[in-house]
Amino acid sequence: MFSFIILLVIVALLGFWLVGIYNGLVTARNAYKNAFAQIDVQLQRRFDLIPNLVETAKAYLSHERETLEAVVNARNAAQSGLSAAKASPGDPAAMAELAQTQGALNGALSRLMVVVEAYPDLKANQNMMQLTEELTSTENKVAFSRQAYNDSVMAFNNKREVFPSSLVANNFNFAPAALLDIPEDRAEVREAPKVQF
Repeated sequence: MFSFIILLVIVALLGFWLVGIYNGLVTARNAYKNAFAQIDVQLQRRFDLIPNLVETAKAYLSHERETLEAVVNARNAAQSGLSAAKASPGDPAAMAELAQTQGALNGALSRLMVVVEAYPDLKANQNMMQLTEELTSTENKVAFSRQAYNDSVMAFNNKREVFPSSLVANNFNFAPAALLDIPEDRAEVREAPKVQF
């Protein structure tokens, strides 16, 4: 009888231990999903600023229509990439698509800013100055949010890979989460949009 009680206590302790590991994995997964939600907020703000920036520039850059259209198209693609990533934060394919579309948007914005440099009246426009300042601020917030997300993903991945958590993670399908990283092979993507006036 005494050995049966000891066996029950051991089984109960093992059960609590496994529940603790499982709950830790769930908490870490929720942390990186929450961190991704912060990226979403900042990227939405960025997307909302871009049409105003394009409209302000449109009056001055009527013959630079191709550049403006490239920014609008890149914004639309980036929104699509964000939608895919929101559906499954941490999914490697979704994170790669998001990084690629955001990189293309960064490149289009950089080209727009280079064109704007050639138009002193546009550079001095109060709306343009305010929008570029807000865009720069939002770019900084995106960078901070991305770093927080990547830190949360690293903590989750570490937790799911260490023993004995790896046993629980594998049995309950806790897939590894992907970092949001800008591709190495595209130098222009590595640079933040340069907004200078």
